[in-house]
Amino acid sequence: MLPKQHKFTSPAEFGRTIKRGRRAGTRTVVVHLLDHSTGPDAGIAHQGGPRVGLIVSKAVGNAVIRHRTSRRLRHVCAGLFELMPDTTDLVVRALASAGAASTSDLERDIRKALRRLGVTDA
Repeated sequence: MLPKQHKFTSPAEFGRTIKRGRRAGTRTVVVHLLDHSTGPDAGIAHQGGPRVGLIVSKAVGNAVIRHRTSRRLRHVCAGLFELMPDTTDLVVRALASAGAASTSDLERDIRKALRRLGVTDA
């Protein structure tokens, strides 16, 4: 489970990150990144660090597979907090192939997407 300060709290935060942020896709996930250190929200720092939202639709699989995929994604994202600035919002959308992917595959794909988006050391 992610600590409360690292979670999105409303659907509007998902929409804002997806619409205004940059995105990069891999085989298993699409990552949307919105950095509040630039643009209209410059200077707004989140209390407690970067925030993450997950989207795992029915395309990933049945309820058991979706929940397992969500747990794996939360685990991977929790390990990446130290790499991201405190002003970062991140939405990870699982693609259908994420249901069959291992935790290491998901981590590799998320790190690859973050490198494409310019998050250093990912």
